[in-house]
Amino acid sequence: MAVFTAVTDSQLTDWLQHYELGEVVDFRGIASGIENSNFFLTTTRGAYVLTIFENLTATQLPFYLNLMRHLAHHAVPVPDPMPRRDGALFGELNGKPAAIVTKLDGAPELAPGPAHCIEVGQMLARLHLAGRNFPAYQPNLRSLAWWQENVPAVLSHLSDDQRALITNELAHQAAFFASDEYRLLPEGPCHCDLFRDNVLFAHPTADETRLGGFFDFYFAGNDKWLFDVAVCVNDWCIDLASGALDMERVDALLRAYQTVRPFTPAEEHHWNDMLRAGALRFWVSRLYDFYRPREAEMLKPHDPGHFERILRERIKVAPPPVHGN
Repeated sequence: MAVFTAVTDSQLTDWLQHYELGEVVDFRGIASGIENSNFFLTTTRGAYVLTIFENLTATQLPFYLNLMRHLAHHAVPVPDPMPRRDGALFGELNGKPAAIVTKLDGAPELAPGPAHCIEVGQMLARLHLAGRNFPAYQPNLRSLAWWQENVPAVLSHLSDDQRALITNELAHQAAFFASDEYRLLPEGPCHCDLFRDNVLFAHPTADETRLGGFFDFYFAGNDKWLFDVAVCVNDWCIDLASGALDMERVDALLRAYQTVRPFTPAEEHHWNDMLRAGALRFWVSRLYDFYRPREAEMLKPHDPGHFERILRERIKVAPPPVHGN
């Protein structure tokens, strides 16, 4: 868990005077995340999550919070930012921007099956369509330009084989992104980080499982919708040890997505390119976090080798075309 900025009880009490959320009942750090300081906050009015943003600026933050509010108000189950007494969706705590959002029900499903993938696929498509009329725009800040900027910072830590892999893939993606077909792919607001630990499932009965919602939108941005699907598939539909695709789960997720939004022919044609793009994005970020870590009270960077294996699998084994309903 990352807690970069600690909050004392007195600091929290003072800060909550800006809200109408009642009195504090419980306050504790959340055991996940490496980008922000996150805390569970329970008050006499309900359950929330307090986030202190370690990297996002006050200029960038409105995009994420307003997108979450937009989606929440369009029947997509996501955390809803709580307004302060002055109407703002965030303020400053310990010199950094901070916000409070509603806490979703459920827990992550870390060993998903096809049924979980169906629910995720359908809801991801609904999220994409709900975001079409969201008026603000911000690019995915961890896309090609970020890869090109940060790959040189990690090259000295890699073997010759790894350097060849990452530089060749970066060149492949740069050419793909520059193509006319890439520019015509459907796009809009995307989650961009929809891993299995960013989705909650509730269990109202012993025999029932339902999607609780998507959270952690602080890597969100406008991107190709196919990229969002590829990032999701690269986590939800793989054998974790090898990175190989589990085609039963892939088929379940893609069929479910397309019951809401069918893929275009260009999306089908470039499916493997986008799977590779999703793998490269997270290999680069994990390499950067591993070899150039920031200080934190508690921080355990993810294994960069995981997405190296996934990228090698996507290059080696071209998956079959995506399937419609």
